[in-house]
Amino acid sequence: MSPDNDVRPSALFLRLFRWFCDPDIVEGLEGDLLERFEIRLHKKGQRKAKWLFIKDVAQLFRPGLIRFFKESQKRNSLGMYKNYFKTARRNLLKQKMYSSVKIGGFALGIAACLLIALYIKDELSYDQHYENNDRFYRIAQTVYYGNEFKMAWMPAPTAQALLADYPEVEMVGRITPTVIGGGNNQLRKAESPQNSNEDNFIYADPTILELFETPMLMGDHSALQEANTIVLSKSKADKFFPGENPIGQLMILNENASNPLKVTGVMDQPIHRSHFQYDFLVSLTAVEFYNGEQGNWGANNYPTYIRLSEKASPEALEAKLHEMATKYVLPLQQARGNVNAQEFVDKMKYELQPVADIHLYPEGISDPFEHGNIKFVWLFGAIAGLILLIAVVNFINLSTAKSTNRAMEVGLRKAIGSQKHDLIIQFLIESVMFSILSFVLGVLLTSLLLPYFNIMADKTLVLPLSEWWFVPGLALASLLIGTMAGIYPAFYLSSFKPIQVLKGSVSLGAKKSGLRGVLVVFQFTTSVALIIATLVVSRQMNYIMNTEIGFDKEQVVTLSGTNTLGDRVPALKNALLQLPGVENVTVSSYLPVAGTYRNGNLFWKDGRTQMDQGLGAEIWRVDYDYVSTLGIKLLEGRDFSTEMATDSSAIVVNQQMIKELGITDPIGKKITNSSDNSQVWTIVGVIENFHYESLKGEIEGLGIVLGNSNRTMSVKVNTDEIATVMASINDTWDKVAPEQPIAYDFLDERFARMYDDVSRTGNIFTSFAIFAVFVACLGLFALSVFMVEQRNKEISIRLVLGASMNHVLRSLGFNFLKPVLIALFIAMPIAWYVMRDWLNEFQYKTTLSWDIFAIAAITAIGIAVLTVSYQSLKAAVMKPVNGLRNE
Repeated sequence: MSPDNDVRPSALFLRLFRWFCDPDIVEGLEGDLLERFEIRLHKKGQRKAKWLFIKDVAQLFRPGLIRFFKESQKRNSLGMYKNYFKTARRNLLKQKMYSSVKIGGFALGIAACLLIALYIKDELSYDQHYENNDRFYRIAQTVYYGNEFKMAWMPAPTAQALLADYPEVEMVGRITPTVIGGGNNQLRKAESPQNSNEDNFIYADPTILELFETPMLMGDHSALQEANTIVLSKSKADKFFPGENPIGQLMILNENASNPLKVTGVMDQPIHRSHFQYDFLVSLTAVEFYNGEQGNWGANNYPTYIRLSEKASPEALEAKLHEMATKYVLPLQQARGNVNAQEFVDKMKYELQPVADIHLYPEGISDPFEHGNIKFVWLFGAIAGLILLIAVVNFINLSTAKSTNRAMEVGLRKAIGSQKHDLIIQFLIESVMFSILSFVLGVLLTSLLLPYFNIMADKTLVLPLSEWWFVPGLALASLLIGTMAGIYPAFYLSSFKPIQVLKGSVSLGAKKSGLRGVLVVFQFTTSVALIIATLVVSRQMNYIMNTEIGFDKEQVVTLSGTNTLGDRVPALKNALLQLPGVENVTVSSYLPVAGTYRNGNLFWKDGRTQMDQGLGAEIWRVDYDYVSTLGIKLLEGRDFSTEMATDSSAIVVNQQMIKELGITDPIGKKITNSSDNSQVWTIVGVIENFHYESLKGEIEGLGIVLGNSNRTMSVKVNTDEIATVMASINDTWDKVAPEQPIAYDFLDERFARMYDDVSRTGNIFTSFAIFAVFVACLGLFALSVFMVEQRNKEISIRLVLGASMNHVLRSLGFNFLKPVLIALFIAMPIAWYVMRDWLNEFQYKTTLSWDIFAIAAITAIGIAVLTVSYQSLKAAVMKPVNGLRNE
């Protein structure tokens, strides 16, 4: 015998062929396959023969030869599938309550998933559209002013240094959103006397348009090359120049008529999301905000963006950036007489942050922009998935619980010749049919709920019905989810043995309820965790809004744009002080809310500048009435006084500055700061620490001095007639500044807006907790109806034997409360861990006290009891004869 005779084709593919091939022809075809294999073995060799054998087997996998296709053909497959759909439709209509729970729960889960999916897609889309995204970075620095400060703000000359010293840097651009007051300005056409209060101003280098690939409707990416030029968004161009060509037109910013701005471009409305939004770009060409500002390495005012050359390594560049500190920052520190200059520079760090990461991965870098949180993006995604799983669990639970109702059908079908896989297909078709109906209803629910969700999440989301992938994606998802939800019930129901069913010995739906118990535990674990999260977020928001923050934010009206009034500011202040209900007025651009001026400096004890490391703190310029108007508590010394000529060099500091400088008996002591030509200040008062930034951070040192900072006027009112006093303020403004519309806000509302992200998080948690609890309770209610039906005879016998109504209620209630109690013990530690992590983002926060968990437990148990109580009570008061009449 030839050695080749011992070689056999692939055993795996031979078995596969025997399995799928029609039994009537398998023997003959197998002989032909083996004969061809032997011939090829001698002619082409062992390896080639085996590959050709596999190819032959694959080619035989076609409808005319497949065992299951032939069997289904014999049974008129088209008619059978029609029968499947007809049966599914009849079951849907026959069991209206169960069908409603299945479809309604599914639809709610799908709607929740779609809403959160749209939210996640929007969050993940920020800054993802740039063609050169892999080379587009923002530079950030870490400096040590007593404490570590990580920030995106860079010195003005950083951009030129990067281009000059690092050939890897292809393009640099700077912006500064806050130099001119947080984007709030007065703007008018040159020929018009009427100002308009506008937001979203940014000073920008000419390269910013190209770096951010700004779409231009008029002009091009060189639009900001000249000094005193401005680029408008389309909406603002239409507002100021309706039906006109804005190019070449002149505009006056903040009444600076000596330097009018020429319109050189119009930007298209962005269709992509970016980490910063703007309507006006003002050229930084030839701009210097104070003498020597553009060459000052000691002032950090410019977020700076770079584009690397194609072959540059960001890691290699990042490693070399510290040379910049040694070359430029060290000489400045030494010139200032800082004996710790080398230590200061050695601690400095630079890093490159991908622009695509800025929105969701701020990494503790301070900047003027609003950010998302990647942890919450994934957390909301998990919530959406869990709500959908709860709906799927309802489907599985109800399908298996109703097994006895379908057992006779399964037994009869098997008795007349149905195969197991036919029954599986039938039940999967029913599941997919439920899924498709649920998806249709879910999309309708999403379209109805989306406007409210947009308000809650501060988004402008739309259903992407016109996108090519949306409808096919939903169709595929409905098939996949329908199949996944129906797999277990299909295999479970199709496994019944006909003889047991027809003898009436199958009651698995009632008795084998272990899996259903596990699934109910899962549903309520999710629901309880969301209830706890909702309570924690709500309590933290309540803590923020009601905690003692160190100043009085109530009934303080802030008037913006007073910097354009010039010498009319004192007249306006005096006129407002004469109004009934006005208690006090102060003028300052510095307020303890976001979006107002900030001015970080280094401070030393007088005479210690060359010996100590400077303390990083804020210095604010205010007027005489600032402390009293905002209700800031004076702890030591005195406030500024018009009767004290020496107060031009006086400073009032907070407790934190005194603590960090290590000063005892501070009144009369002198301190020095790094700007103001090393001005020596005399401490005349100490104020209580107050929160001038978010409660997420610690209170830092602060000094306030007298100075001209007149962008905002704050009016303290003391009356219940707010509408009346606001009308008086408005009339007074119109008399003093008729050419400029009043722009006012309330300090407490501005403070609340600092925590809009917390409020939105709480609203989203609350909404989806309601979703989850409602869907879980739908399933629990349907199960309670079914279990009462299944135990009808048992309850009747108990009642005949003398059981009381309370006994029946306890018996039924415990069966449903047991999984809820288990869910509580599982959910509480999970929720505690997640929400503790969230609260750790705040330096000042509420506590995770026991009552939060107690409220969640009582809520969950109460909801569960209410859900099942009707059916339990109905069973307990029924007449026993009704449950035994058919026995």
